[in-house]
Amino acid sequence: MASETAVAAGVLARNAIDARILAAMTGRQGSGAMNTKIEQAREVALGILKPSQRDLEYGLGLHREAVVIDGYGFSPRAAIDGEALRALVEEGASEAEITDSIEEMTMTRAATDPVQREEYLAAWNAAGVTCIVQNAGEEGQSPQRLLKRLARFTYTTDCLRGTVSRAAFPDDILRTKEAGAHCLYFTGNGVPLAQEWVSPEEELRFVRLFFQLGIRMMHLTYNRRNMIGDGCAERANGGLSDFGHAVIAEMNRVGVIVDVAHSGWQTSLEAAKASRVPMVASHSGCCAVNTHIRCKPDEVIRAIVETGGYIGICWVPAFLGGSGDISALLDHVEYVARTFGADYVALGSDTAYTAAAYEDEWKKVPPRRRSRPRWEGFWPKDDPLFDSTWHQPHQVQSLAWTNWPLITVGLVQRGFSDEEIRKILGGNVLRVARAVLEAAGVATS
Repeated sequence: MASETAVAAGVLARNAIDARILAAMTGRQGSGAMNTKIEQAREVALGILKPSQRDLEYGLGLHREAVVIDGYGFSPRAAIDGEALRALVEEGASEAEITDSIEEMTMTRAATDPVQREEYLAAWNAAGVTCIVQNAGEEGQSPQRLLKRLARFTYTTDCLRGTVSRAAFPDDILRTKEAGAHCLYFTGNGVPLAQEWVSPEEELRFVRLFFQLGIRMMHLTYNRRNMIGDGCAERANGGLSDFGHAVIAEMNRVGVIVDVAHSGWQTSLEAAKASRVPMVASHSGCCAVNTHIRCKPDEVIRAIVETGGYIGICWVPAFLGGSGDISALLDHVEYVARTFGADYVALGSDTAYTAAAYEDEWKKVPPRRRSRPRWEGFWPKDDPLFDSTWHQPHQVQSLAWTNWPLITVGLVQRGFSDEEIRKILGGNVLRVARAVLEAAGVATS
């Protein structure tokens, strides 16, 4: 009888744990309030996965215990202040000023507005994510331009210390997990260049400076060609430049992770051959599963794997192909793990939770004139692979950033071991981050 009582108590304890996790996934607060947006996204994903009770309970428990790292993503976005933005538009503010204000509001209002902060932290808790490798830069090479987001996220983590901090080293992430908190590990999105072209050494002097400011990963290119190499949207696929080789050598020397997520296939391949330390495609996919310019062919993935790096699977439906939902995401993860090994795959969502009031606040803002596509962001015209699956609500909802725990459930369903799942969820990101710093002679704690 005593044994049966102990077993029953254990079952009740496990159920209580999972009930708390499911409550967190719906954004329930201490008052019992529910975040309908998070709840609906969870239900869509569960409807696709259809996990057994055993897999659901086991996966949620494993997720709760694991160090979960979004290998490339965005801190939950606050809603804009519609009245403040309306006033700017009516005052005749320039497009640059308005754009800066929008970015600042979405990136910092969680630190300054109590209502936004509550929802911001609810999203973190629902996702069960320990750390986001945060886009704290911008697409481009101008140091001044790259500083803006870095400043905003530094300010936000300064204000939220104790709940969401800035991690400078891998061991900071582990300490954050132990404390039951969250953190950001910064990526700069571009290589900061002086753009004076006097000598390679002078041109690259900002790489170390930005490293000292906390940047731990940089894109070689975005969609377009630059002085380093070809981006993924260039038809020429010309590869890495001679200067690009110098850039990789300097990043290796300083301790910055080389990221080819937006680079062309040849640039990615040559970068992997040039890097003497692990490098990554932080938010990409597999051409063997879905042929797309933002995915990588096996030859490129193999070259990345041979550096000791990983490919992070992106959550954008169009890149995933197929059903374009949470199941398609798991297809890409499984392909890398079964073809190259579970040591070489991670998750880089390239997405964010957006505050529920975001659209209502935008309704307060008067119309503005249309602007041309930004240089680095435009895609090839008539590319059905890019836009064919953008507008399927169930796909987007199933891949909601707050559905991270259900990704773990899906990995359990697919037969991955606990060790493999821990590597995919965060262990591989930690391993590469530590290896790159140690190779540069930088302490990792």
